[in-house]
This record gives sequence, structure tokens and C-alpha cells, in this order.
Amino acid sequence: MAKAAILEQPGQGLTIKEVTYAEPGPHEVLIDTKACGLCHSDLHFIDGHYPHALPCIPGHEAAGIVRAVGSEVRTVKPGDHVVSCLSAFCGHCEFCVTGRMALCLGGDTRRQKGETSRIAFADGSPVNQMLNLSALSEQMLIHEHACVAIDKDMPFDRAALLGCAVTTGAGTIFNACKVTPGETVLVVGCGGVGLAAINAAKIAGAGKIIAADPLPEKRELAKVLGATHTVDALAEDAAKQIVAISGGGVDWGIEAVGRQASADLAVASLRRGGTAVILGMMPLDCKVGLGAFDLLSGKKLMGAIMGMNHFPVDLPRLVDFYLRGLLDLDTIIAERIPLEAVNEGFATMRKGTSARTVVVFD
Repeated sequence: MAKAAILEQPGQGLTIKEVTYAEPGPHEVLIDTKACGLCHSDLHFIDGHYPHALPCIPGHEAAGIVRAVGSEVRTVKPGDHVVSCLSAFCGHCEFCVTGRMALCLGGDTRRQKGETSRIAFADGSPVNQMLNLSALSEQMLIHEHACVAIDKDMPFDRAALLGCAVTTGAGTIFNACKVTPGETVLVVGCGGVGLAAINAAKIAGAGKIIAADPLPEKRELAKVLGATHTVDALAEDAAKQIVAISGGGVDWGIEAVGRQASADLAVASLRRGGTAVILGMMPLDCKVGLGAFDLLSGKKLMGAIMGMNHFPVDLPRLVDFYLRGLLDLDTIIAERIPLEAVNEGFATMRKGTSARTVVVFD
């Protein structure tokens, strides 16, 4: 039996209940969860803005220790320290074989209809797994292509952040944008994802790194992580400020919060030939666009799901960056809480005044 945070009805928070896990299938891995970051993407489901089959266990930004593996697993072994990643990949679809693993729909990484559920309540009734992981639980049963082994010197609470926030933010800089030293980067929204993008832009050698956020405390965090300039994202002339700071607009405008106004600011701040990159989960009725003059100026707009990562390669490299002092994960963590305080952790997130909250398991 394992304790888990269960979402039973949107808008009513999570309840802590005990669940059981099936024996690992041929390509499955059973993990003792050690830490799980709280991500705003979870909140979209918890508050009912995005649909999901219920009951389910949220959580997708985690690290832990492998307890057991299935008969065909070759990538990890019991005792390995691992980070999980929601962009599980099958390895053989068109997206995977063309190097776009983050776009894989991962059908083969889930149990099929008719098979025993990976997670169940004590009475045997199934619990739905969210995003292939369901990490707000003392254990996870996942496909081997949803986790990667890491250096055991890496602390679990910081390793967990690599599973989503840092993979998304840093992956966008390194993989989706391939930022060239000297280019100008704007990051709108200085939560976990935005701060990771700022830190990665510094590592990549970006020239000016402009952080836009309405909260002064978030802007100060951005400076610690590498921002060279900051702007109040809600200022009426925010775009004009950014264009002036960057000397004509930014090469990369990265939206990292999931709001229409933030995406519009990223687009409005571009220079000729610049690209706006949308990372946040916006309300489903939102649309972002480029005007005719933007198109004539060679501007571009794209999404970058999970930073377009190649996580079996990217995550160990990010661990190495942290252990070498290049990647600052300590500043991103605002608080560490037990599983029982998970609702309070999400309440803190709704206020939007701090960076990452991490659930730490015994």
C-alpha cells in the first residue's frame, strides 16, 4: 500500500488515500518516489480547466529510486536513482525516429484497455494515471521510457525539478531555440519554467536576458538566475520597454506562464525575424497570432511542448550542469512540504508569489 494524493472531483482539492500498485509489466518500472515538484499544469486539472478521467493521481515532476523492473527493462535497474518525465516515448513512431520524441503520443507506454490497471484502491477499483506518471504518490509504476537514471550525487528535491520545469524551460533554450551566444532572449513569466529558461539562456551565452513578470519578488529571482534586465509585465508600455532595452526587439520571446496577455507580449516584443515560443498551458479558447506586418517582417510563432526535449540525453546533462555549479536549482525551490500539505502547496501556487514547491517523501 502507498499513500497518494487523489483528485476525485475538480475544484475540491486532493484527498490523501492508500492505493496499491500492480506488478511491473515487461517494460515497466516500480519507483519509490522521493520528491515531486508542484507544477501549474497539475492545477489546470485539479481546478477543472482541463479534463481528465477521474479519480486520478496528479503529479508529473518527480525523482525516486527504482524498486523493481519488468522482465524486458534494460534502461534502469533496482537501486538506480531516476527522474521521471511526462513526455514518455515509444521509440518507433514517426516522431521518435525523426528525433521529435517530445511529440510522441506514447500509446505503447500505457496499459491497454482490458489490461489490469497500474493503480487501484484497496477494494480493487482502478485509479487513473495522469500523464503516464501520477507522481504525487509514495510510488510510481511507469514505462521504462518515462524515466532515466541519474548520478546518485544529485539531491532528489532538485532532481525532481528536472522532470518538467527545467526540462521545459532549459530544453526550450537548448533544443527548440538553439540560442546562439549574443542573441537576445525575453522570458515572460518567472515561475519554475521561466526561471529555468532564464538560467539556461545565461548558460547558452545569450546577450541580453529580459525577464517580464508583474511581481517584484519574481523579478528579483530572475536577476539571481541570470536576467540582465527586468520589466513589469503588466506595465502599459511593457513591450516598448523591452524593444528599447533590446535595441529593436528580441530574437526569442518565450511565454512561460500560460496567459493570453503574456503570449501577446512575447509577440509584440519581437525584432524582425524574431520568434515567439509559447510554453504555458493557456485556456483552451486562447489563440495567439501574427499580424500581416509581422509576417512581412519574417517573425515566427511556435509551440515547444516540454522544451522539445530528448530527455534520456538531456536530463543527465542537466544533472551534470547542476553538480558543476552551472545550473541553479536551489534558488527555484521556494519550500519543501510533506504529501499531507499538498493542498496548501497548490494554494500557495495560486497566489503566484513564489517559485517551486516540492513535496518530499520520507
